[in-house]
Amino acid sequence: MLSATVLFGTGIGSAYFLLLTSLQREPATVARVARLVVWADAVFTATTAVLQPLTGTWMLLRLNLPVSTPWVAWSLGLYAFAIACWLPVVVLQWHMSRLAAAAAERHRALPPAYGRLLAAWTVLGVLALVAFLAIFWLMVARTVPWVGARPLAGGGTPLAGWADAGPRALRRPFAVLQDGPPLSRRSPCPGSPRS
Repeated sequence: MLSATVLFGTGIGSAYFLLLTSLQREPATVARVARLVVWADAVFTATTAVLQPLTGTWMLLRLNLPVSTPWVAWSLGLYAFAIACWLPVVVLQWHMSRLAAAAAERHRALPPAYGRLLAAWTVLGVLALVAFLAIFWLMVARTVPWVGARPLAGGGTPLAGWADAGPRALRRPFAVLQDGPPLSRRSPCPGSPRS
């Protein structure tokens, strides 16, 4: 959730400022803001875009939760879609920054090409935003309304391991990660007496 928050927060914050600045159409200001947005995407958004699947995979392994679990599968599909929208946005932002900088140097208005890039950037950004909002909802709700919980091959449901960890783990999703599996499932430490 932390990496998702950084990814979503940085993305929507930087997009908000670039969109508002672009609508003012003042080349020097647009160039400065676009340059900062490109930098923010490179430093924050790109790193969390890589970290999120890694930490998500670690959590799935830690919780013994299969990728076929409906909310996990939908989250992964939406994440792939959002990243597919975001990658062209990064390229568009770079071109927008260069066009604005060139217009500012020549003391000219933003060229029509900037408007076309802005339109494509906005459409892709909105699609990615909707996908990320859906992912947030899936990670919190841990269910897909139109898909029921399917039984696993060994019996039980995908979240049975969480239920076994007790009600506290269900109230606090990271309790299982912090506290580890229930004591009854832990193997004794090497050299410790067996009870």
